[in-house]
Amino acid sequence: MKVVVVGTSHAGYEMVQTLLKADQDIEIDLYESGSTMSFLSCGIQSYLEGKSDHLDDLHYATEDSYKKQGINAYTNSQVVAIDSDAKEVTVKDDQGEHQVSYDKLFLSPGAVPVELPIEGTDLDHVYYLRGRDWADRVKKRMAEAKEAVVVGGGYIGIEAAEAFTKAGIKTTVIDSQDRILPTYLDKEFTEVLEAHAADKGLDFHGNECVQSIEGKDGQVAKVITDKGEYPADTVLFAVGVKPNTEWLKGTLELDDKGFVKVNEYLESSVKDIYVAGDATEIPFTPTGKGKAIALASNARRQAVTAAQNIIAGENKVKSPSVNGTSGLALFDYHFAATGVKDCDKAEVDGEVESQFLQIPVLPKFMKDDQDVFMKIHYRKDDHKLVGAQIMSTVNLARDINTLSVAISAGWTLEDLALADFFFQPEYDNTWHYFNQVAQEALGQRFGSDKQLF
Repeated sequence: MKVVVVGTSHAGYEMVQTLLKADQDIEIDLYESGSTMSFLSCGIQSYLEGKSDHLDDLHYATEDSYKKQGINAYTNSQVVAIDSDAKEVTVKDDQGEHQVSYDKLFLSPGAVPVELPIEGTDLDHVYYLRGRDWADRVKKRMAEAKEAVVVGGGYIGIEAAEAFTKAGIKTTVIDSQDRILPTYLDKEFTEVLEAHAADKGLDFHGNECVQSIEGKDGQVAKVITDKGEYPADTVLFAVGVKPNTEWLKGTLELDDKGFVKVNEYLESSVKDIYVAGDATEIPFTPTGKGKAIALASNARRQAVTAAQNIIAGENKVKSPSVNGTSGLALFDYHFAATGVKDCDKAEVDGEVESQFLQIPVLPKFMKDDQDVFMKIHYRKDDHKLVGAQIMSTVNLARDINTLSVAISAGWTLEDLALADFFFQPEYDNTWHYFNQVAQEALGQRFGSDKQLF
């Protein structure tokens, strides 16, 4: 069997490795439109901040390492068309265009940055942050930049803005929403983060729409919004991404936003063509519906499922649902979230309530004044957990995985309130903060998070 794999990031990488482990005799052709393979975009912030010395460190694999595994790997090779009747793809490379046959085809077309239709985006020192090439350009620019404006206060924008600020660049974040990270954290958390960022020298301006960029001598000079003007010698746009699926129109069924429609087995509307990654929606556990959640972890799970179905014959496996669990840091704060937040809780069947709690991480006698901020969302009728968020200057972000598992398992407030979590004073309090936030929601806090003397 011959499998053609298009795209070498998280989904493409996982597809190839899963196929190889299952059957060394499968012939695999792997195509990458860029000059390098399997770039780890999640590591870009570490490169911008100098924690990773070289972009070459941010790769799962290279063209050479794939070839050593027996893969027919090709860089600078863009798949531009599919003939599903002939079971062929058209590949465009330095030599022109040619056709390649397949028995099974796996696509991870990914996403591309959204570009605002405004004046001035063609000026020098206007950047995006998607993939290796853009990361390289931004890093080189940081050595000379003095004043930067980041348009977009989501994950990518905040990561870039933090790196700029730490590098001594005067940085302003502008967003049309009223706060940073509006789809990742609720207001109780972002209010703290915005104040903390301001203390570190990072300015945020919400409820502002960028209207144009003015230049001088062909280079960026200022950013103009509907509320003001901001001098800048560097502008980075991070206003979201869209599926890279324009080339698939008329070949595969797409939804009105351009996402490829796939079934629970990751099969597209065309037989023997599988699709995964940022160009697809994925089942969202709290709602049972498809949702666009562009995370590396999701792409990898999808690719494993698709690979299993490519080799399984009739014994198909279903793609697992996810909670969109993710984590990040901003200066001294570490935070993570899973499931629904205030912005999307209306998508859940039934009324959703929430409980927020801020308490000390450790007992008073440990003489540590660091707090943990916790919030859970749950259905009012049956108390089933549907979302959670956590934040602290202590790195507790990994703990959100516990609540992701709890949501997937159908846990209720009652389950969480008395769940078996260990106590050691150097790690947590006598009642774990997960226990306490559930108890608070039930109106029955046990013991106390404070000493009584």
